[in-house]
Amino acid sequence: MAVPELAPLQVKRQLDAGKPLRILDVREPWERAIVSLPGSLNIPMGEIPARWRELDADAQIVVLCKAGSRSRRVAQFLSAQGLAQVANLSGGIDAWTRDIDPSLASY
Repeated sequence: MAVPELAPLQVKRQLDAGKPLRILDVREPWERAIVSLPGSLNIPMGEIPARWRELDADAQIVVLCKAGSRSRRVAQFLSAQGLAQVANLSGGIDAWTRDIDPSLASY
């Protein structure tokens, strides 16, 4: 099941416009300790099957990981569970730090 891919600039523009996006970070806590986006929700990928119901089914959710692969799988899973407004952050936090905020740490 394909899910929409959003470039970091698209997400940044939506956030800047005040669009109520829920950023779901599926990286491990040690990864988030290095770099994370303010206000993002962390549910590590391995916990998603047990915890996905914590998400607001009516919210627009943008899933992110380090490079976009894990988050794409999680976005596909969430979409299969019936969450209608799920997208993947293309390129993950790596692309965000490269394209939006180079001052953030990378790993």
